[in-house]
Amino acid sequence: MLKLIKEDIEVAIEKDPAARNFWEVVLLYPGVHALIGYRLAHVLWRLKLNFLARFISYFMRWLTGIEIHPAAVIGRRFFIDHGMGVVIGETSEVGDDVFIYHGVTLGGISTKSGKRHPTIGDNVVIGACAQVLGPTRVGSFTKIGSGSVVLQHVPEYSTVIGVPGRVVFSGVSPTQDGADGEEAFPDPVANAIECMLERLPKMEKEIRELKKHLDSGSKPRTGSAAAGDRSVTQES
Repeated sequence: MLKLIKEDIEVAIEKDPAARNFWEVVLLYPGVHALIGYRLAHVLWRLKLNFLARFISYFMRWLTGIEIHPAAVIGRRFFIDHGMGVVIGETSEVGDDVFIYHGVTLGGISTKSGKRHPTIGDNVVIGACAQVLGPTRVGSFTKIGSGSVVLQHVPEYSTVIGVPGRVVFSGVSPTQDGADGEEAFPDPVANAIECMLERLPKMEKEIRELKKHLDSGSKPRTGSAAAGDRSVTQES
């Protein structure tokens, strides 16, 4: 357990540019405090000391604003940035090297017993106030945008945005260039703009054809046609 806590502290120093030294993180980072409480509570939960485990979990919630059920399974080097409002449910499973921001919920949508919370793969980033609900599975190396609501399984190497969450980018493999850095996950807004630009020529062509069709249908009749109409009127 001490090794896991040491790794949690080290990854906070590594991933947060505002972290200046070891003792600052240990004393002043609520995400680290919540994880220390969770690691202890999880050990007690596995020893069937459920009440004591839940008491520690409740105390850490009061202290940090982060609620982690002691039965949840969280991997190594987990980092919660800022942390306020984070909720991780009882049957949640979180892989290694996961990074989440404040307001994130790994929650359930069912009151039945059994697996009812998400499973998060390795190296996943979950943006602020995102909600991952139900027994969904989020693949490794995935990014979930801030405020998204994920209700379905997400493949590996994906970017998810929106309510409900939709995959706007997927399919990057670790062998492709940039898979270990930010370039492996293009900006979804830039992606959408690129798609629109690709469709513009086709849309312009369709508009020109439609305009041509409308113009031909509303074209004024020639003088001979108008004279013919007048002669028919006089005969009648």
